[in-house]
Amino acid sequence: MDKELPRRLRVAAEAHRPDRARILARVERGMAEGGPAARVVRPPRTATPWLRVAGATAAVCGVLAAGAFAVASAGGGGPRGDRVAAPPSSSGTTSSSGTTSATGTTDTTGAPAAPGGALRTEDGPLWTDGAVDPHSNAYWAQSNVTLRTTEPLSSLAVELRIARTGGVTSTGSWRSLPERDFTVSVSEDGGFLVYRWALKPGRTVPAGTHTFAGQYNHAEGERDASGDYLTAHAVRASGQRASVGDRFGPAR
Repeated sequence: MDKELPRRLRVAAEAHRPDRARILARVERGMAEGGPAARVVRPPRTATPWLRVAGATAAVCGVLAAGAFAVASAGGGGPRGDRVAAPPSSSGTTSSSGTTSATGTTDTTGAPAAPGGALRTEDGPLWTDGAVDPHSNAYWAQSNVTLRTTEPLSSLAVELRIARTGGVTSTGSWRSLPERDFTVSVSEDGGFLVYRWALKPGRTVPAGTHTFAGQYNHAEGERDASGDYLTAHAVRASGQRASVGDRFGPAR
């Protein structure tokens, strides 16, 4: 080995002067090309719990905001008005000063009134009677309309009005005459549950005694039927008209 080599290497090292400009240029070029100098430095492991807390907080805030938005969208800012309107009355109207009955009689106390106050149970060949069926009980009742005619009828309309005292809701109706001969409806009008039977055009009601009945639930106990009434309007075969009516009382 050349004994002078170590000395020469030491002298060369001492004489070397690094080219700083060239080194900086290489570093900048490496960063621009995505080299090691351009790598993102991750935070120390001790910072990880804080990042997790921050992330969880942000997630909770997002859930709360989404929930608030959903509630506001579903609620519309207030309670919904899911109310069903009662069918309009075909024979009477209601004003702020009182209630108008089927024939226009107004009671300023707010209680529906029967037409003309008094009802006539007999008119020519037509006669009627209204009574609560004796098989009614503390929760359910049936109101019977008995109609008798000594002549055939070419037109007939029977209306049974049950005052809407506590818990009154319809459970059905029937009539002794053929079902196919009548149009039947049940509605709420002016504080009454109203059953209507109307003879169809071209049909006739024979002479005899006939029954129409409305059934309904009511609040527990003995129900006061004194506010209930019926009316019947008919046209005789001769073309003459007849009208009758009656008020209800206790079951009998």
